[in-house]
Amino acid sequence: MRATISRHAHFNAAHRLHNPRWDDQKNARVFGVCNNPHYHGHNYELIVSLTGPIDPDTGYVFDAKELADLIKKHIEVPLDHRNLNEEVEPFCSGQIASAENIAVWIYDRLVPQFPSTVQCKITLYETPRNYVEYSGQ
Repeated sequence: MRATISRHAHFNAAHRLHNPRWDDQKNARVFGVCNNPHYHGHNYELIVSLTGPIDPDTGYVFDAKELADLIKKHIEVPLDHRNLNEEVEPFCSGQIASAENIAVWIYDRLVPQFPSTVQCKITLYETPRNYVEYSGQ
């Protein structure tokens, strides 16, 4: 038997969508208000879902408390109340801090923490109406 366990988390962060290879006019045209040189922030909502076999000894796919602790340590602490473009690698080295790239960053930090028997999916809400899903592909 297989099942999916999900954990909902939250963090606040500021960022600026800006491609350093483009001039200011192209950045403003492509990214609009999200290219504000003084940054803007979001109240990100994160859902981490793990799908895998149900352990017959525990009844778990993965321990929910351990999942919460891993999200806190590897995601919330490094991202909450941060300026992603200035404080978080690789975004402060020029990678665009889009929701898509942030979701990949989250996935890459969490997946090594899980057993190979589970598959991870990241759902990251940048706003209540805009979100991205990433599962390693």
